[in-house]
Amino acid sequence: MNYFKYINFLLFLIVTTACSLTKGLERGQYLVYNNEVKGIQKADGEAIRNLIAQKPNTRIPLTNFSPGVFFHDMGMVTYDSAKLAERKNEFEAERELLETTLQKDPNQRKLRRRYIKVNSQISNLERKLEYGNWFMRTGSPRVIYDSIKTFETERQINYYLVNNGFFDAEVTSSVRREKRKAFITYEINEHDEYLIDSVFTRSDDSHIYELLQRSNRSSLISPNQRYIQSNISRERQRVEDLLKENGYYTFSKSYIEYNIYKDTVEKHVQVEQIIRKPVYDEQHRVYKVDSVTFRISSPNDVIRDRQVESEFDNKKFIFYRDRYAERILNSRIFINEGKVYNRRDVLETQRQLANLDVFRFVNISFDTLGNKIHTKIFTSPSQKYQVINQLGASVTEQLPGPFVSHSLRNRNLFGGLEIFELNFRAGLEGVASATAEGGVYRSRELNTSASIIFPQFLFPFNTWALNQFGRYNPRTRVLFGYNYVNRPEYVREALNTIFAYNWATRDLRQQFTLNLLDANFIRSNLNPAFQTRLEELQGQGNNLINSFLSSYVSSVSGQAIINFNEYGLFGKRNASLLRIFGESGGTTYNFLSDEFFDNRSLAYFQFLKVQLDWRRYIPINNQSTFAYRANLGLARPYGISNGVLPYEKYFFAGGSTSNRAWQPRRLGPGSFTPQLREDGTFDYRFEQPGEIVFETMFEYRRKLFGYFDGAFFIDAGNIWTFLPDPTREGAQFRATEFYKEIAVGTGVGLRMDFDFLVLRLDMGVKALDPAQPEGERFVLDKISLARPLGERGQAVFNIGIGYPF
Repeated sequence: MNYFKYINFLLFLIVTTACSLTKGLERGQYLVYNNEVKGIQKADGEAIRNLIAQKPNTRIPLTNFSPGVFFHDMGMVTYDSAKLAERKNEFEAERELLETTLQKDPNQRKLRRRYIKVNSQISNLERKLEYGNWFMRTGSPRVIYDSIKTFETERQINYYLVNNGFFDAEVTSSVRREKRKAFITYEINEHDEYLIDSVFTRSDDSHIYELLQRSNRSSLISPNQRYIQSNISRERQRVEDLLKENGYYTFSKSYIEYNIYKDTVEKHVQVEQIIRKPVYDEQHRVYKVDSVTFRISSPNDVIRDRQVESEFDNKKFIFYRDRYAERILNSRIFINEGKVYNRRDVLETQRQLANLDVFRFVNISFDTLGNKIHTKIFTSPSQKYQVINQLGASVTEQLPGPFVSHSLRNRNLFGGLEIFELNFRAGLEGVASATAEGGVYRSRELNTSASIIFPQFLFPFNTWALNQFGRYNPRTRVLFGYNYVNRPEYVREALNTIFAYNWATRDLRQQFTLNLLDANFIRSNLNPAFQTRLEELQGQGNNLINSFLSSYVSSVSGQAIINFNEYGLFGKRNASLLRIFGESGGTTYNFLSDEFFDNRSLAYFQFLKVQLDWRRYIPINNQSTFAYRANLGLARPYGISNGVLPYEKYFFAGGSTSNRAWQPRRLGPGSFTPQLREDGTFDYRFEQPGEIVFETMFEYRRKLFGYFDGAFFIDAGNIWTFLPDPTREGAQFRATEFYKEIAVGTGVGLRMDFDFLVLRLDMGVKALDPAQPEGERFVLDKISLARPLGERGQAVFNIGIGYPF
């Protein structure tokens, strides 16, 4: 009932401020309340709407209330620019005095600290004077109608239409004023669109002409397409790139000219592409690489440059010290003597040398003589030892918690450009207990590891393999680590070692990992209540307790991440990501006899695991996007595993990155019904591991104002087991029944997006609960004004850092 009071108060606040958008306007001022664009048939409507200079303030639907204006007005109440300017002048006067004093005696540490603080205060005041205080920067002022900006919008829309093939387009605007509000309508008459009738190329250089003809399929201007000015610019860049990848080192797009011939009767255009001759030559030259020199200079003046010279694969290497492997460097250099100049090879060389993370910079320059190129690659080593300390917050399940991390990096450890890393991380988070409900408990975690990264595949170990795989940034990682986890129900320690290969394609859209060895020695210390619970389950036929025995877990795994259109940057383009993961645990045990495992103090596991994770991001407009995710996973124990998996290998559902209407790790499995408490609600004290997971998440995201974004989401999915579980009836996956056991949750979210950090609060509400009897699983109708969050446990709040997917 307390929730109902809060909602009533919020509604009262909105109603009492409903007229705030138009209140306080001066005479003759009108609030821009709505923009309407009419007449769009073939043009890009979203692109045209983005050209409108004055957009209405974001309002809550069915009200005249704008949170952005509300925040801005709150800031205006306490904003005093004159006072801020006066304080700024005082600090500037103090800064001048401090500068004078420090020039006389620069060793006064106390004054230097004060000088830094004063500078920070001045910067803060300058930001407030220019952009307002925090509330004003977060919110947004009222958008007041301006006829000049409306006229400018008309012009911009007309320019856009003309540049996109509507040469005869007309744009007009009209304004309706009503109750201090302005309703602006833009009328567009596109008329006929102009299509490209033909494209022809003129060049006196037959070689260039042949190159362009062979690449016609890649051309961005083709017959029967609508004329688009931006495609002309993109085609000019494509032609320049094409020629520079075929030896034309000195060619630039300034030599490319386009003539457009418009036919106003037939409504089409002819495009003429002309390749001009160079000014000081008869034709454009094709250049060949004559020599390659690679030089690593001394990192500073203190270290003497000894000019150690050597030659490898027809390349000259000059080092300030003889501590670098020429064959490794050569595998990342794709500019070779006798080859035709190719700018793509130059960029790839620069990128792959930078990927070694050994050099501060990589500069590539060229000297030309006739049609020959002398290549000079100049670098300087990065700092050999690098120490990074971090203090921040992270969240795994429920509440964020602090963490501290320390890392040490030693570059070029053995002279083969290897990197040694020493990492330490300790953190504290809020998690739900595996055996209790209704609270948040501390989870302490400590991780430390030492690893060596080799810039090659260690096997096969030869020059041919180095040069063959150099473009894929190959790395071999050898790691030894220790992990400590202290949760409310158990303490778990693990010693682990990893031997892994990593590589990626040139554009980093495809990244691959192959763990040839992932071995863990695990020891668990169980809470008495958790121990008792596991023993009870064992007595009923569930062997989950075996997952917590002291054990040795080894596996071979592989992962491929395919990133389409830079998923994760969340720009204006559709983007997708596919993650494929496969793991085989205890595979070598198949070659050992059963006697080997008799009377052993450690538990051993054999299992197979596979997971597919698909994510898609679809921008709707500049203000809103739609994103969805599908996650399918299977994990099957076999052999000596006694029907159980290592606890970390199970799947779980529910929580801030899963179905947000269920508490972390509490959903499922299948139609399993937890015990009922005295008040008739389900007892969600225990985590629910599963061997099959299927999840889908759909989310509509929209910018609200300032740093604030909103979201509406629908999550669906569940977990299951392969075989019947005597302690959890309904847990087994059945092909004819599983669709009835899909749990569905819905809800809303609020995010604060600071670019470098996203803070997220989601409220999920159960809609379909498979734990209920068939015919009663739809529970969304239990929400009402009297019970806005439904029954107890129907609504779940999740705090997270970053987007859920």
